[in-house]
Formats: sequence, structure tokens, C-alpha cells
Amino acid sequence: MKVTFQGAPLTLEGTQVKVGDTAPNFTVVGNDLNPVSLNDTKGKRVFLSVPSIDTAVCDMEVRKFNTEASKLNNVEVYTISMDLPFAQARWCGAAGIENVKTVSDYKDREFGKNYGVYINELGLLSRAVFVIDENNKVVYVEYLQEITEEPNYEAVLNALK
Repeated sequence: MKVTFQGAPLTLEGTQVKVGDTAPNFTVVGNDLNPVSLNDTKGKRVFLSVPSIDTAVCDMEVRKFNTEASKLNNVEVYTISMDLPFAQARWCGAAGIENVKTVSDYKDREFGKNYGVYINELGLLSRAVFVIDENNKVVYVEYLQEITEEPNYEAVLNALK
């Protein structure tokens, strides 16, 4: 898939997932510096892959999901970026984010490569949304072609109902 950043083409590494796939495992780093894997997550999950929580679009996206997540039962929302865990914790505290967990792929880039969102040229993750059900099946996928755009919130929330 071709993605762009402000119109400039980028190359994604890894294997893209599709609806119906079993969610690939991964290990990322939590804000407490401990590893977090797919097996550490339960129930319905939303994985938001973003370039950086310190950008305007990512900020809006995480705030929107923070608000919506509080209305959903048995749903965990994770924002995954290359931001260091320290920066993620600082941003969440300053933004009052309590319903979205931030985790970092900075160490092994395993999430980025296993979900096909690692941007070769930038060393960041592309914007994408993955909804995983209780049985680790992928029930919704959205890879944004232009990473400065927001995801389809309504479609994501419908996939969770």
C-alpha cells in the first residue's frame, strides 16, 4: 500500500493485516518500561498506530478515543508510537488521558513490522487503526493513505458494537 506524508510518498515495511486474520503477536514497551505483548491485552481492543502523540492530528485522535472509550464496555484502547515511554507518560498526564493506554514500539519495532505500519524513511509508525476481538481475530482495519488525516471514528466505533 502506498502512503504519503503531506503528499510525499513513503515506504511501509512489514506485513499488513486484514479483517479475518489472527492478530499478530508483538512486544512493545509500557510507560513503566515493562514489556507489553498481545497476550497482555484482553477483550475487545483497539490499537491506534500513530507517528507521534506530540503532533496535532495524533493529539486529536487520542483525545477523541479517550472520550469514546469511557462509553464502551470491555474495550481497551492502546496508542502505539515510536515516542519514548517517558514522553508518552508526560503527554498523557498533561492531556488528562485516562482511558487510552500508550505504549512504545521504539525498542524492537515489532508492532510496526508485524502490522505493516513501520515507515522506512522516517523510523516512525504510519497512522492506522486495528480492532481485535476477544478471540484475537482482526475485525476492523484502516490504513490511512495520508498519515496527516484522521481515521474514520464512526467505522471504528461501529466495529466495537
